[in-house]
Amino acid sequence: MSRNEMKRGVFNLGFILLAPILFTFFCGPDSKSGEKTNDPYTREVQAWRALRLAELKKPDGWLSLSGLFWLQAGMNSFGGDPGNDVVFGGEGVPPRIGFFRFSGGEVHFLPVPGVRVTRGEVPVIEEITLQSDTGGSPTILSLGRYNWHIIRRGDRLGVRIKDARHPRIDRLRRIDAFPIDPVWRLDAILEIPESPRRIAIPTVLGTFEEQELAGILVFRLGGEEHRLSALRSGDDLFIIFADRTTGFETYGGGRFLNVDAPDAHGRTWIDFNRAINPPCVFSPFATCPLPPEGNRLNVRVTAGEKMVRDFHHP
Repeated sequence: MSRNEMKRGVFNLGFILLAPILFTFFCGPDSKSGEKTNDPYTREVQAWRALRLAELKKPDGWLSLSGLFWLQAGMNSFGGDPGNDVVFGGEGVPPRIGFFRFSGGEVHFLPVPGVRVTRGEVPVIEEITLQSDTGGSPTILSLGRYNWHIIRRGDRLGVRIKDARHPRIDRLRRIDAFPIDPVWRLDAILEIPESPRRIAIPTVLGTFEEQELAGILVFRLGGEEHRLSALRSGDDLFIIFADRTTGFETYGGGRFLNVDAPDAHGRTWIDFNRAINPPCVFSPFATCPLPPEGNRLNVRVTAGEKMVRDFHHP
């Protein structure tokens, strides 16, 4: 997954969409936190968590992922028929949708006559070049309830498919989390390297991606100093970390956390109450990064999202 995908905005959702989810968090009978909601900070984090769940459940959110296919050089036929190179057996998918041509590091798409593939509202009637997710704005093509785009991971290019009515969307009702506690909102200082530096980020694919290091976030926890490597996420920071709950209460591949951009003096704060599960927890078709070397805390961070144990993605 790209860093632009990691930090998609959630505040453009309408109240009608959010109302039932907010009710579940604040008043719903299956809320297990038992947290009082009269504290402003607790209410703020609860509302943020509700927005986070709503974002996952959007028709194009992470729960909608329904396929990931790596392309081979040359022509790749695409459709529901098992004889295709890229077989997507979704409900109502035509036997042949079109062809992906992978050549010279680029992917082109050509639909077959009679199949209405669109880019936005415009029908695609001839071969077009598809931009991958590398720059953050991939070319998205649609066919009914399905859409797809190209992702680049290292030297590989693949087709990622989403289903706006995937049953996984309705199946996820809540995300277990540790109780909200302001003690986990910690002051931090960003130490910026004197010269540009890149670090290796491992992925669930068994590969490494070189990313520019924004700096080292330094903070105190349990009377000791801790340090985490941070990447850029727009104007803000992004960290991938593990701790002594990883693989037990929390996901074995670590967790994600966005951090506000530091001020002119390098000061910011880390709020572990907002630590989230990577998309790989919710779909087998995500390609998540893992904590880089040095980003494993030798403490139990009992804050943020827990592993989603009652949700099994197909």
